[in-house]
Amino acid sequence: MVLTFEACPMKKSDLTSPDFAVNRFFMKLFRIDDINIVKFCQSYFSSNLPSVLLKNRAEKFDIKYENHANLLCRMVKYL
Repeated sequence: MVLTFEACPMKKSDLTSPDFAVNRFFMKLFRIDDINIVKFCQSYFSSNLPSVLLKNRAEKFDIKYENHANLLCRMVKYL
């Protein structure tokens, strides 16, 4: 079963919960407690947080949806 979160509006807490898990993973992996160092490590390894990935995917979904050949798909944003 594939879940598509791009089309579903989500609360901020729903978005930040996976971010917390990823940050904790980096903290445990590198045995560090400073979030600034964690963010540096994530940028060094080009590891985006789930909230950033989901935002990018949602924007891409919206663009495809608005540019779709189906007239109904293009008009939904105005409803």
